[in-house]
Amino acid sequence: METISQGVRISYDQMGHGEPALLMMPGWCANRTTMFSQLMAHTSKRRATLALDWRGHGASAAPSGDFGAADLVQDALAVIAASGARHIIPVATSHAGWIALELRRQLGERIPQLVLLDWIILEAPLPFIGTLTAFQNPQQWEPAREQLFAMWLAGVENPDVIRLVKQEMGAHGFEMWARAGREILAAYTQVGSPLKALAELDPPVPTLHLYSQPPDPGYLAAQQTFAAEHPWFQVQRLTVPGHFPMVEVPEVVAAAIELFVARADAG
Repeated sequence: METISQGVRISYDQMGHGEPALLMMPGWCANRTTMFSQLMAHTSKRRATLALDWRGHGASAAPSGDFGAADLVQDALAVIAASGARHIIPVATSHAGWIALELRRQLGERIPQLVLLDWIILEAPLPFIGTLTAFQNPQQWEPAREQLFAMWLAGVENPDVIRLVKQEMGAHGFEMWARAGREILAAYTQVGSPLKALAELDPPVPTLHLYSQPPDPGYLAAQQTFAAEHPWFQVQRLTVPGHFPMVEVPEVVAAAIELFVARADAG
């Protein structure tokens, strides 16, 4: 299916029926197909599920000029409008979480919950800041990307994950990776951390963070401490080797999302 966002053709999938609908959003330099096709097959059995390709990604058209996170928000809004859904739960991979937060700010109660997948939800560590900066350097971006890919694929044997990273994400060149580095770095610099941004939403929105990496117990403990102080926040670590649980264990991710949505509906 297709819709138009600021004159740019945006491609998306829509499956299933029932609200609140899910809107699956890839991170920068990723496409919807490999990342979400298996997950959608599970979630669409219970509710409407959408998945989009951002402008310049996948089957969507590329704009003539530069674009940033604010334009991706417009892409998501265009898909929501085209779908006809009244209530939408963003299912945001990694730094698409910043887009999910903005959707809540703009649409309010039409976004009743947020699901975040494998996001650096605390303040960005210094090595990651260095990677984002390197992405914007024509001489440094490719080694920085390959180092990131090696980390993502360490211990991973799933062929879909390998294809997602090496073929799909690897197909984007300097221009897109520099854009991603610029936009992600700007978000962390302006806000500090996603948890801080979530805490500043008024009223707060029920939020679930599903992640697999890093395995550091301290990372989970910090989120659990935040959850104890903010009952609207939940965190669950999934024990898979890679950073893409929606591809590695889609049935587990779908079940966790459905439980989260059903409990909020019951409440």
